[in-house]
Amino acid sequence: MDLVFHPLTLDRWTDFESLFGPRGACAGCWCMFWKLPNKDFSVLAYEGNKSAQKALVKSGVVPGLLAYANGEAVGWIAIEPRDQYPRLARSRVLKQVDNNPVWSVTCFFTRKDFRGMGVTVSLLRAAVDHVKKQGGMIVEGYPVEPKKGKMPAAFAYTGLASAFRKAGFKEVARNSETRPIFRFLIGG
Repeated sequence: MDLVFHPLTLDRWTDFESLFGPRGACAGCWCMFWKLPNKDFSVLAYEGNKSAQKALVKSGVVPGLLAYANGEAVGWIAIEPRDQYPRLARSRVLKQVDNNPVWSVTCFFTRKDFRGMGVTVSLLRAAVDHVKKQGGMIVEGYPVEPKKGKMPAAFAYTGLASAFRKAGFKEVARNSETRPIFRFLIGG
């Protein structure tokens, strides 16, 4: 499958809206879960989270990449420096591995008719390229590794460990049986 990747900028906002649909991908998140304290996230759900994400994009922040097939957005990956995701700083399970600056992959969303076709692996590779262009050296992700069988897509929004392995990432820490931390070292 031929995919093309573009950073989410204001000129691509309508593609992001179309991909995420009226529910904001999953329960009105609009990919703001890792950026907001729980009380703010809950209060802002749906339209508030959408407005908050759009305000960031309008300000020039690039919160991630869109994957396109045949000119339509079919996938999303959230990728920014870890310090842009305050919830990560408060997580015991996903606590900082060391003091090296990292770019964090916090979320994926793939259009239903494109799931199971390798879009996540392609998005991870595109994210590594994006971080390299920004001068970053480490890309980190926080996938789930289900104990048995398949996991519903709604619970795999941080990706599956198998996809990270296929994209060349290596496990560097595990503070929970099902939540490893993976890294890709650029130039390493």
